[in-house]
Amino acid sequence: MTEARSRLVPALVYAALSTAIVSSLGMLLVPTISREMGVSVSTAQWMLTLNLLVGAIATPVMGRLSDGPHKKRLLMVSLLIILIGSIIAAMAPNFTIFLIGRALQGLSYGIVPVTIALARRYVPAASAQAAISSLSVTVSTGIGIGYPLTGFIAGLFDFRFAFWFAALFVVTAIVVVYRIVPGGADTQAARTSFDYVGAGLLGLGLSALLLGISEAPNWGWGSLWTIGAFALAAALMTAWVSVELRMEHPLINLRVLRNGEVLLANCTAVGLGAAMYIGLSISSLVAQAPATTSYGIALPVFWAGFVMFPLSVGSFTANRMVRSLSHRIHLATLLPIGAGTMTAAGILLWFAHSELWEILFGMLIFGLGMGASYAAMPALIARSVAAEELGSSVSFNQVLRTVGSSFGTAIAGAVLASHMAPDLHPTGAGISTTLAIGAIICLAVFITLLIHKLATRTSHDTNQRN
Repeated sequence: MTEARSRLVPALVYAALSTAIVSSLGMLLVPTISREMGVSVSTAQWMLTLNLLVGAIATPVMGRLSDGPHKKRLLMVSLLIILIGSIIAAMAPNFTIFLIGRALQGLSYGIVPVTIALARRYVPAASAQAAISSLSVTVSTGIGIGYPLTGFIAGLFDFRFAFWFAALFVVTAIVVVYRIVPGGADTQAARTSFDYVGAGLLGLGLSALLLGISEAPNWGWGSLWTIGAFALAAALMTAWVSVELRMEHPLINLRVLRNGEVLLANCTAVGLGAAMYIGLSISSLVAQAPATTSYGIALPVFWAGFVMFPLSVGSFTANRMVRSLSHRIHLATLLPIGAGTMTAAGILLWFAHSELWEILFGMLIFGLGMGASYAAMPALIARSVAAEELGSSVSFNQVLRTVGSSFGTAIAGAVLASHMAPDLHPTGAGISTTLAIGAIICLAVFITLLIHKLATRTSHDTNQRN
């Protein structure tokens, strides 16, 4: 039993890596999919949009189900659906079928909350916090590995081979989970009815919101379609909040947001999620842009993926540092440290992004900040909510990261679309403006966290004197 538990965390990390591998099949391959399947770049962007839409819906549902007794079964079924999606995308004869595969792959966003719930249940209490932190940064760490692999495979062979590789990886993850993760029903889990109404309202509300964000650059921010999408999202989300507050066993227990640390983690997730995607997308674009743009590094897709490798190194290093310092430093302190580090990276990329070493160094610093922040967020939530609420609470944090990422993607797309050169590449001013917005978002999050930290310390000191 002791040996099985010692292998459990590595097994869960390996399963969570499927999220990073599948995520790396998106941004880097948009130009390739556009060319190979004969669609415009804006149409090809739907391989990202639809994947995010499904992920935003699936994540809270999987998070709530992971609070139930069938955690391993949920993880196995989810991995199987992702496998089917990867195979469909690899064999797709046209773009429509390809999108179906990408939609099924969207379940990968819900894998991390499930693995965290399994760690909270089966990992000894003394090691649970470190395990949860490791699982939380698996995606950011794995992206730095997934992007080089995707670029390497797509550059040497064909984009379809990259999806076949993802399918092969998911197969190995299924085998690892089957052999190592404890089976059978979790006898300690609460058996409650599932909140179908809440799931439906949240799914539709997030779909409307992300659709409006993703398509606003094409429809126009002031168009009736965009305004209608946002109005519908607001109405659905308002109804969802009302339903969740009345339910005895809601999909997501919004009452836990009254806890300051949980609210802090969730607000940080939105801001840093947006900044992260701005930084990643622009860095990837600069790496592949031709030298004639004055900012492009002109790397082929074979090498472009390696630009993200320092991100993985930084995230992994920061996670190790968090684990060693978590007993000495309050986890709430790590959030402003992480946000401050990401702010430094954002400012660096804003002013210096025309040389390869500048991009690589910026990604390394970005990874350090992401690793610290993403390790602290779920750990704060885990120690602030009851065990039976962990899956849904962490999944809500993951949803907010996804929503923030969509904001970042939409912002970048809108700014670049308004700064296009005659050769249909973004201008240098467009690139700099977008990176500036990312840096400002990081700075705003950092200042907010710093003010909260100082206010909390002042309140604590006052209470001690009284």
